[in-house]
Amino acid sequence: MSDNNDLLGPLAALAGEWEGSKGLDVSHHHVEGAPGDTPYRETISFKPFGPVDNGRQSLYGLDYRMAAWRIGEDLPFHTEVGYWLWDCDAQQVMRCFVIPRGSVIMAGATVAADATEFTLRALRDTDEYGICQNPYLMANARCTDYVVNISVAGDTFTYDETTTLEMTEYPEPYIHTDRNELRRTAHAELIIPD
Repeated sequence: MSDNNDLLGPLAALAGEWEGSKGLDVSHHHVEGAPGDTPYRETISFKPFGPVDNGRQSLYGLDYRMAAWRIGEDLPFHTEVGYWLWDCDAQQVMRCFVIPRGSVIMAGATVAADATEFTLRALRDTDEYGICQNPYLMANARCTDYVVNISVAGDTFTYDETTTLEMTEYPEPYIHTDRNELRRTAHAELIIPD
């Protein structure tokens, strides 16, 4: 067996377990009927896998699961499951995830293999790196744009994401943001048989 973390490109730095309690969600609060801030803590698990072959394309990636809790609460208010993928030949990072509100997002970008900072984006009404939602969300809180900025430095991982929504409560597009700084609590290695 040999260590092949280099097969994950810029995703290798994310492999492992992460925790952070500096999260801030700025979103519409339905109870108050107005925008508000929600401080939160979260955990993220990134488990390496690969290869996954699509004809001549070979992908390596991270199976990921995250959960976020409002500070002081026991039940998560937000969860995600999905994959972060690396296509070495095309120099593409992809983040494919499902939110249990009925949303699926596939964001991506061209990224250097040794990048420690990068930005991924998804747009509605596109065949590449797009957004899919259930009929209720399409009618009431349609996501039109998703952008996430990632930075990894050693055992610190930060993200800042912006989701643009067309909401029935607002005449103009509504900007929903989330950001957090997480610390690594455990490493993970990708081991591929020789």
